[in-house]
Formats: sequence, structure tokens, C-alpha cells
Amino acid sequence: ELSEHQGKSLVVSGSNNVGEQILVNAINNLLSNYGSTLSFAGASLQRQGTDAAIQGLIGEMGSGRVDAVFILDQANPAFDLPNSAEFVSNLEKVGLKVSLSGYRNETAAKCDYIAPSNHFLESWSDVEPKRGHYSLIQPTIAPLMDTRQMEQSLLTWCKSANYDKTAEQPYYDYLKTAWKNNMFTQQNSFSSFQSFWDNTVHDGVFDTPHEASTYIFAGNVNSAAAKINKPSTAPVEISFFETVNIGAGQYADNPWLQEMPDPVSRCAWGNVLYVPIKWDGKNNFDGHFNVGNKIKKGKGDKVNLTVNNVSEKVTATTSFGQPTIDEAATVSMALGYGRTISGECGINVGENAFPMLSKDANGNTKYYADAEVSNSLEYDTEFACVQYHHTFGVFEKENPDFNVDDHAIGINGYDGAITNRSVIFHTKLGELEEYKKEMEEFHEEAEHLNSKTLYPYEKYKKELYSQGHHWGMHIDMNACIGCGTCTVACMSENNVPVVGKHEVHRHHEMSWLRIDRYFIGDVENPNVVYQPMMCQHCDNAPCENVCPVAATNHSSEGLNQMIYNRCIGTRYCANNCPYKVRRFNWLDYTTADLFPVNQYDVNGEAIPYGADNLTRMVLNPDVTVRSRGVIEKCSFCVQRIQEGKLTAKTEGRRLMDNEVKTACQTACPTGAITFGDLNDKKSHINEKLDTALSYKALEEIGVRASVNYAVKVINKEEGLS
Repeated sequence: ELSEHQGKSLVVSGSNNVGEQILVNAINNLLSNYGSTLSFAGASLQRQGTDAAIQGLIGEMGSGRVDAVFILDQANPAFDLPNSAEFVSNLEKVGLKVSLSGYRNETAAKCDYIAPSNHFLESWSDVEPKRGHYSLIQPTIAPLMDTRQMEQSLLTWCKSANYDKTAEQPYYDYLKTAWKNNMFTQQNSFSSFQSFWDNTVHDGVFDTPHEASTYIFAGNVNSAAAKINKPSTAPVEISFFETVNIGAGQYADNPWLQEMPDPVSRCAWGNVLYVPIKWDGKNNFDGHFNVGNKIKKGKGDKVNLTVNNVSEKVTATTSFGQPTIDEAATVSMALGYGRTISGECGINVGENAFPMLSKDANGNTKYYADAEVSNSLEYDTEFACVQYHHTFGVFEKENPDFNVDDHAIGINGYDGAITNRSVIFHTKLGELEEYKKEMEEFHEEAEHLNSKTLYPYEKYKKELYSQGHHWGMHIDMNACIGCGTCTVACMSENNVPVVGKHEVHRHHEMSWLRIDRYFIGDVENPNVVYQPMMCQHCDNAPCENVCPVAATNHSSEGLNQMIYNRCIGTRYCANNCPYKVRRFNWLDYTTADLFPVNQYDVNGEAIPYGADNLTRMVLNPDVTVRSRGVIEKCSFCVQRIQEGKLTAKTEGRRLMDNEVKTACQTACPTGAITFGDLNDKKSHINEKLDTALSYKALEEIGVRASVNYAVKVINKEEGLS
């Protein structure tokens, strides 16, 4: 497949080994990818440090050749190095140790002085994330604490001649002068610097012209091959990785990110050991190494993990996509957890895997190693996973049409049945045209079933929504990558509470928008489908009919609404929701009422998260804060809809298409979410709906959902899918 797409392909190295990287460069060179899919003109400059350099510093500190060390930004080598203990020991030999971190961490605790820096959203600064692409960082709020920007501290201490510390905004003036001397001269669009500066501040970026560089591959393939670490003969190999949630641990004190489930395992509040699924090719699924023979098929079993003579008792979960060959297998585990000094929400969450890492001969960190994994020891009684259900299934080796979930009832299947339910539709690119016909038949059958009612939908739809707006959403599952950005954006926008690991374990999570993950394909190399699932704002909503106090009702614009102060917490609506998207406040997670006995601490903090005035500044004043005993769910960001309508009314015009955007839509990095007015026939959302490949989840049950999904199309060669 690569040879057939020369100049249009890309091979990426997932290894830290220099030899392997040289070979990958050679492959890209043979495929003529340089200058097309690969360009040095806009090379990323975000990670320019090297493992060897930090190892060199550790050696120099140990020999007494370092007089002073300044730890900048969120650097935390006392935690995230494979030899962090050696770093801490040698750091004690340095005469002056200063941390300029704005966060509590393990390295700052070992320093003589801490000069806390502003948050980046409280600071003026600039950055060059890629060559020739400059961006200004602008403050959105004044510093909340008595802090000083890191750059200001450094300029003050070195007594820079170009820095006036008596100015009202000293670093802003310094930055502006630097741009006048260095950036203004690289453009010819503006004659005055002030115009150039104002425009750059407005746009946020400034691109400098640069010549496209030519590339000649000069790597020595033969010597590179000799540098590659040979495969081990050990039965188990482990690989380590950083999560999209907390990175290398720098975001561990953010409770939103701790509560956001991992895209693959759907686990939250801690890392787990991914072990492969042992499958007999037909019906039986168990975890490798006898993990999972006790409870929940390996989801939440405790095992002993030993790597590089470091042993930890960790929680394991079975996962598709972990290769096995006979009795040999691969396992994996996330880094960044197990912080001991952090914000209150980040302390002692998960296990610290950094001590299990090692270095190669060049000082580069090795993110894989031989491992020993024990059989199941016990069950983790606090295992926090949000998706035990509906893994969807993989193909049998002999029969490509086999689906594991067919065997979930009465037979040893995997995670429950979803077969023959219209939740996920998927097809291959080569079968797309035929599948369109199948979807058209499905829509016709669903409409036939839904028309058998005493209340004809088309009739009352015209009566209710002929005037004004009828809001709807479309989600492209081909674009969704399951990153969880929409989930966090929704929590931030709508004051969705964080409940902590224990409550997630009890299935009391509160997220209005969840991302369901499904596998399809070969058991060792499956395809994955992500489906964002929120309130579907059904026009024939089953939740509305069962509420005894009419706390949930329907608006004239197609929104399924909640009246919080009318809700008495019967939870009938949650039971009657076919999508299971309604959340119940079992406790006072946001300290909205005045009864301390109802309040809940997320991670053992002294003051419950949200009870102090500083944390409550996070709350959106446009959204009601809910208290204990109340049901809540997605509102289609009704506050943003109202803001858009009022703005249009004030300006004496109609509301334009794409003028109102939900929080999840705004945050989505791939543009998978489209929101708009279904009554506007020329709107972007109606263009998305005008295809047979657009469908509603559980379309045949007649709830008339306002959220549509695009069929997942697997674009792979037949032999590779």
C-alpha cells in the first residue's frame, strides 16, 4: 500500500531509538515523501531537549561542577526521569537550587527557593511552535495570586539593560520592544510598528517568509541497523506511553482531566495495565496470564508487575489490540500517575511507572522493557471504569462475519450484546455504494415502524416547529478520534461536577457527554469507532412522559429541558431514557446547598472541591449550579443559544447559520460536531443530514432524536483491515 502511494504516504517512528528513527527516515526517502508529506520548512520546535543532555546534567551535578540550577516552567525531573532518585541525590550537591514553577511538584520541593510563576493565561509571552510561525500568548485574567512571571524573574536577576522593572507592565514592554527589533523588519505589509503590533495581537500569529529547504538523505542505514535494540526472548514485553489526559504528570492536579476516561480503556482516576485478550477463536475470552478468570473478565483485577527490578501491584484490564504470539505477549501502561506532591486532586492517583523505565547506551530513555506479570491476585474494589458494556466485537479467524457479542447471552461472550441494534453502523470503503442502499432500506423500515402511532410526527412537527428554530446536531464518527476534548469542554461550560474515583467506580459519573468506544475487526489489530453520546433531544422523548412533576419538558425550539427546582429525584426519566444520558446528583458535588453532610470530597482534600471561593470562580455564571437530588443532562448549551438570539435581536437581524456553537463543537479539534437550525434548509447541518449515511441512534424506536450520526467508513486496504 505504501509503494502505491509514494509521495502521499507517511511513516512515523514510535521509538526513541536513534537507529530505528534513521531507518524510518530512509523509508520515507524511498517513498519520495520529503517535500510532499514531510517538510523541514515548518518543522516542529516544541520538543528540542534531549534525554542525553539531562543525563549529562545529572553527571555534572554529581561531580560538583554545577553551582546553581534553575528549574523552569513545569519541568519535574525529580518525578519523570527513569533515574529520578539519582537526580534528587545529585541535586543536593548543588549550592543554589531555584524553582520557577507555578505548580507544586516533586522537584520544587527539593529546591532552596521557589519563585512561583504566573499561569500562562495570566502572562504575556511569545512562542515559535514551528519554524517561521510565531504566536503571541496573551493574558485573559490578572494574576490571582502574588506571583511573578518567570521571564520577569530571570530578566530581573540578570539585570538586563533592555528591561525596565519599574514599568506598569514590564515584560509586556520588553516583549513589544523585542518584536519591534526582530519581527517588524521581517515583513512589508505595515509601515508603522504600532499597526503591525495591533494586527498581530488581533490575529495571534505572525508567519515569516522562509525558503523551502532541500533534503538529501545522508543516514547510514547499515550502522543504524546495528543500533537497534534486538527483540527480547522474554515472554512478556511492556511499553509505556503518555496519556492524552495528564501527559507526563504535569496535568495530574486537574480534576477534569483525571475524571476524563482514557480513550481506549475508558478508565479514569489512575493508570491500568493493559493485558491482551486470550481468545480461542470462537467463544471464549480471558485475559492472558490468567488475568480475568475471577471478576468482570479481567477488568479491575490486581496483578504484580515487575520491570527492571521494580515491582508494583497494579490494576489490570483486558484490551483488544495487544499482540500475542503463542504464550508471548505485550502489555502496556500509562506514565504520569502516582504523583506524591501535587494539587490535592493529583496526589496518590494511580501508580508511578517512571522508575520502571531505563536508558540505552546513548542516554535515551527506553519506553519498553521485559516484564513479569503475575496471575490475578484480587479485585480492585475502587476500579473506576465508565464502559463495561458493548465492546461490539471482533471477527473470528475463520469467519469474517462473526461477531463476539452474538455470544454474550448464555455463552461466554465479551462485554454484552449490541448486535442488530442501530447504535453503530460501519462499512468498508469498497462496499460504500452497496451500503448506502442498505441504509436507505433501514431508514424506510424505521420510518414504517415509527409511523404506526396515534400521534403522526410530521403533523405535529409542522405545528410546533414551523415558526422559529428547531435545533439539531450532527456527529461525524469518521472525524471523531475519541480524545475527550468535548467532554471536558462540556464540563467547563455547564458546571458539570467532578465526582472522584469512588463515585465513578459506583457508576455515578456526571458527564453530560460521554464517548462510547467500540472495536471491530481482527482481535489483535481491530479498528475502533468512537461515538459521542449526549441527550438526543428527542421530539418524542420518553423521559418527558414519565416525570410525575413535569420537571423535564419540551421547548418550542425542540430542546428537551430540565427545570431543576421542580425535580424531586424519582429518576423515572433516567430509567426511561434509551440512551442512558441523564445524570443524577447523588451527593452535593458542587456544594450548591447549605448542608455540609451532603458535600463530597473528590480525592480526600481538606475542603471539598468547589467549596472554596477560588475554585468556585471556575463556575459559569450563565448556568445553574445543581444540588443533591436533581437530574441533569445536556442542554444543547441553551445559554449560548440565548446569547446568540439576543445579540441578533439587539443588532436588528436574524440569527445566522453557524453563529451559535455548542461548547463541544467549539472545542472539537477535528470538526466532528455540527450544530444548527434544522428549520434553515440552507444550513450546514442540513447539508450533513442530506445523505443516506446519516442516521439516528436507535432510529427504529420512534423517539425522533435531534442528533444524527455519520456511518463509520473504514478506509483501509482489504488485506490490512
